[in-house]
Amino acid sequence: MSTTSSSNGSGAVGRGRQKKKFLSPSAKYEIWLQLIRGEVTISAAASSAGVDRSTILRIRTVAKDASMAALAASKPGVGKSVRDVELEEANAEIARLGEAVKELAVKLTLLEGKGGPVSW
Repeated sequence: MSTTSSSNGSGAVGRGRQKKKFLSPSAKYEIWLQLIRGEVTISAAASSAGVDRSTILRIRTVAKDASMAALAASKPGVGKSVRDVELEEANAEIARLGEAVKELAVKLTLLEGKGGPVSW
């Protein structure tokens, strides 16, 4: 029996990689909550979940980034749905483009000399 075989039983030489373990979103959320509350360390969370420490670090980073983005997007008072925000943005773009078209139509009319004399 070789002393260099890995402990995962694969028979690979040296330290073998564990099979990837996929965590559900709810499991990731629970891990994140435990980290935030200070109930577990990163090493303890990784050990209990059966994943690498880098996985726990990634969960923490993703949760923080998503939380910051959500908080930055939130406004005090009555909240708007994503659809309402997108609709407002689209209407603002339509208004901006409408004004640009009007301006270009006036310039084109002046350049081509169509429509007779321009009276303001």
